[in-house]
Amino acid sequence: QVQLAESGGGLVQAGGSLRLSCAASGRTVSDHVMGWFRQAPGKEREFAAAIRWSGGSTYYADSVKGRFTISRDNAKNTVYLQMNSLKPEDTAVYHCASASRGSIYASGSYDYWGQGTQVTVSS
Repeated sequence: QVQLAESGGGLVQAGGSLRLSCAASGRTVSDHVMGWFRQAPGKEREFAAAIRWSGGSTYYADSVKGRFTISRDNAKNTVYLQMNSLKPEDTAVYHCASASRGSIYASGSYDYWGQGTQVTVSS
């Protein structure tokens, strides 16, 4: 079992920044991919970014590329999502998730999920 706990959400004005954290515990996940997904009210969950624990390769949705940066601290088993130039359309609950196989971009590939943290961007 892998436990994931997000933190760092909040309310910010458009153009502002937030940094989300996702702390992983339990079974080792060194061979996993860690992803951030988001879900806005009335919309489907969508992929935002992902990173491989091993090697650190990163992946981004077009909607966040150039504004969001995903990183990880292997020693702390923590993944971060630095979000800059935030827009009202970034408002959503952000979840981190862990995948051992499958498409990085598909939520169905992820076995473990955190509870989520709310990000609200005001205009």
